[in-house]
Amino acid sequence: MEGNTAWLLTSAALVLLMTPGLAFFYGGMVRSKSVLNMLMMCFGAIGLVGVLWMLYGYSMAYGTDIAGLLGNPFDFVGLSGLMTPEGDPTAGSVDVAFQAMFAIITVALIAGAVADRMKFSSWLVFGGLWATLVYFPVAHWVWGDGGWIGEMGALDFAGGTAVHINAGAAALGLVLVLGKRVGWPREPMKPHNLPFVMLGAGLLWFGWFGFNAGSAYAADGIAGIAFVNTLTATCAAMLGWLLLERIRDGHATSLGAASGVVAGLVAITPACAFVDTWGALAIGAVAGFLCALAVGLKYRLGYDDSLDVVGVHLVGGLVGTVLLGFVATTSVNADGADALFYGGGAGVLGTQVISAVVVMIYSAVVAALLGLVIKVTMGARVSTEDETVGIDEAEHAETAYEFGGARGRGVTSGAGVSGAAKKLEETKS
Repeated sequence: MEGNTAWLLTSAALVLLMTPGLAFFYGGMVRSKSVLNMLMMCFGAIGLVGVLWMLYGYSMAYGTDIAGLLGNPFDFVGLSGLMTPEGDPTAGSVDVAFQAMFAIITVALIAGAVADRMKFSSWLVFGGLWATLVYFPVAHWVWGDGGWIGEMGALDFAGGTAVHINAGAAALGLVLVLGKRVGWPREPMKPHNLPFVMLGAGLLWFGWFGFNAGSAYAADGIAGIAFVNTLTATCAAMLGWLLLERIRDGHATSLGAASGVVAGLVAITPACAFVDTWGALAIGAVAGFLCALAVGLKYRLGYDDSLDVVGVHLVGGLVGTVLLGFVATTSVNADGADALFYGGGAGVLGTQVISAVVVMIYSAVVAALLGLVIKVTMGARVSTEDETVGIDEAEHAETAYEFGGARGRGVTSGAGVSGAAKKLEETKS
């Protein structure tokens, strides 16, 4: 038991690191005038969802089942009855810690879709409401005792439906209400710092081993299978994305490599403990190829998903969840199922499709409604002027990069200015 507890606590820490990793991954992809806001949206999700999870989120996800739709929110208010060293820690405070990190990063994932234009206060209000109305209940559907998706027999080891389809669909619903960035798609909006993107992808990959292998809830062979499949599929996805780039564009890019890594991680998440090596390779390769194609859909369909949350997380989550209906096998995990390619019938595939579609529709609709309510009450977007000047200055009175003696609007004299630049200013005056 002690070994399992140690592994789960370590995994929880790894999963928390994924959100700062996501912040750098997203932060490098936005323009320099928006990078602090992007970092703040991700870190804001940590603070906000962390508090809500401890107050009532864990209870809504894992409390006593109510009609297969919700855990009783009053069972563990303020973690009542869980903050005790007695009993199995993986079913108490340690479980609370591990699952908190999943809730946090799911909300943070949505932020990439609304980069450059959403008010920070409106983002926090949206994130808190969406977590309460969507993530906490959906986590119960998938993983809670009595949740209807779990009871139906759907396979989701670490969050294909609850995390990635959920967040990707919410991103789509929100951007449809929020509208396009000023100048999109006429003006080029290239990543301002590709090393940040690569660093973020590396941190995500590192933390994802806790995300997937930690979901075994034991330091055992299933954790090892999930770990190896996470590596396998991600490598295949990166190569698949780069191959498509090379064929289509003539170049294999660093942005493509980082994006392929994330696409593979997303797709293997629901499947990592239910497939063999061939299944992991297939899921990774298909995800890398299809997600690379899917990121272009926003230009064809006209929705401004700033950092391709829909193309990578929604599509990648769908790939992994649905392909389980073809490549799942009990040869690696008796708690899984034999899918079409391993002698099973179409039942597994049908179950996977139903779970994916229902979560996708529910999340997108609720996100759109929340976005609409926020838009007509407190306002969802910064002004056109503030967006043009830069959301970092408008929302946080800071800039990520100080050149010479430039100051952000609302920053007091000398704040954020290097000592050398300050001395130069004093000399000139």
